[in-house]
Amino acid sequence: MGAHSYWYYAKYETDLNAALQKLRLREFQAGRYNPVIQLPDFPVTENSPAPGAQHSSIEEALLASDADGTRSILDIHCMANEPCPLSPEKLEEALLSGLNPEILGEIFCTSFPLSVGELQSLFATEKPTREVLEAGIWSESSFFWDVIDRGTGRHIIVYEEDQPSEIFFAGYSFD
Repeated sequence: MGAHSYWYYAKYETDLNAALQKLRLREFQAGRYNPVIQLPDFPVTENSPAPGAQHSSIEEALLASDADGTRSILDIHCMANEPCPLSPEKLEEALLSGLNPEILGEIFCTSFPLSVGELQSLFATEKPTREVLEAGIWSESSFFWDVIDRGTGRHIIVYEEDQPSEIFFAGYSFD
């Protein structure tokens, strides 16, 4: 089976990790994660299924999802301040060559920002609006999804009238 993509928008907060944790809690409480919903649908809307949490905690849900992961934002535990130090190809090489587990622990289950160069290449700006972001990541020529490896994520600050308004989170499941 291949990895599954997921993506969300969250209200912007200056503390990006707090925004991530609120999003994780919201999706956990809604039950939009594997194994409650084997393959959650994206994007999440007000009409998305919400069967409710079937586990006593996010940690219990992560254990129940086994090697597949939750196929949701629950798999992302923290946010990095710098772009991912390894491309998906380099990460694959590192896994095969037995990279230090501490370094892998800092990469897996983490959301990374895009570099300034990636933002400029995808959106021709460092401050994409939602419309610009969606046009950039969903275009046929987009490399956005190619820079994300299994078990990792990316986040982008979304702007409205030149002010941060949302955080876009995207990632791939482990399976």
